[in-house]
Amino acid sequence: MAKKRLVSGMRTTGSLHLGHLEGTLKNWVALQDTYDCFFFAAVWHAFTDRLKIDNLPSLIREMIVDWLSVGIDPEKAVIFRQSAMHEHAELATILANCTPLGWLERCPTFKDAVRDDEARSSVTLGKLMYPVLMTADIAVYNAAAVPVGKDQLPHLELSREIIRRFNSAFGDILTEPEAVLSQVPLLIGIDKRKMSKSYNNGIDLRESPEGLKNKIQQMITDPQRVRRNDPGDPEVCTVYAYHKIYTPDRLAEIAEGCRTAGLGCRDCKLMLFERLNAMLEPIRSRRAEIEARHGYIEEVLEAGEKRAHLVASEVMQQIRQVMGFLL
Repeated sequence: MAKKRLVSGMRTTGSLHLGHLEGTLKNWVALQDTYDCFFFAAVWHAFTDRLKIDNLPSLIREMIVDWLSVGIDPEKAVIFRQSAMHEHAELATILANCTPLGWLERCPTFKDAVRDDEARSSVTLGKLMYPVLMTADIAVYNAAAVPVGKDQLPHLELSREIIRRFNSAFGDILTEPEAVLSQVPLLIGIDKRKMSKSYNNGIDLRESPEGLKNKIQQMITDPQRVRRNDPGDPEVCTVYAYHKIYTPDRLAEIAEGCRTAGLGCRDCKLMLFERLNAMLEPIRSRRAEIEARHGYIEEVLEAGEKRAHLVASEVMQQIRQVMGFLL
């Protein structure tokens, strides 16, 4: 039985951090064994809130290297750049003409971007069109599945509505994708804020052992633990939040040690460092192997884009035919 096709993308931000690994990449690695996966670098989406991106080719390359380093396999998944596939833009233009403006203005991400008149004067048409382009990214491969978290379900439902509107006019040409729900663990930044490159508070996948140790040392612990023998509350500690994900086998021991002051913050951070460093070491090794293969990333993208084009061009040919573009 043929595998269902699944599509997902990631905005091109360069090297990735643990938040990307836990929120997206681990799920992708698992899905590529059960689905026909198409994973793309969402280059155009990155321009929806900025006009110019410096060193874009390097950012794309760094991101793809990280994908491969954590286990995305170009023999199992199609890896490509959105910007190399003109079919995405063509279908987005077509779908824009069957998407009511009200649908886009009610989109949560757009509403957040235009909370006041000043923001509204600077937001771009690309930002408004984001869901249409996202729909085209999915529909141009007639994907049956899209991996999302629960908070992303409204966005996928909007894509389904756009596809239904198109199909009501031209027949069942495009597939309505189903959500593949994933449980995403909450991974905060080292300063307790959302992990983000703009905050510089993340732990990169390519972090060196020394860099990793330094990041963990910066983590905020219970401010009430002024001295080593002061009891603490693990639930307010950033380090403990990481232990919940990476040291579940010793969690009760760590919590008890914190509450009774039997475990100092320095020792607690050292335990986390040892666990995270052991997890990142094979990723570092794979990255070194990948980066030593001259031209390998270009080969991966060339092969992936060739495979993606075969599917996308066939879908677009059907669309052109039913819409009367072909003589």
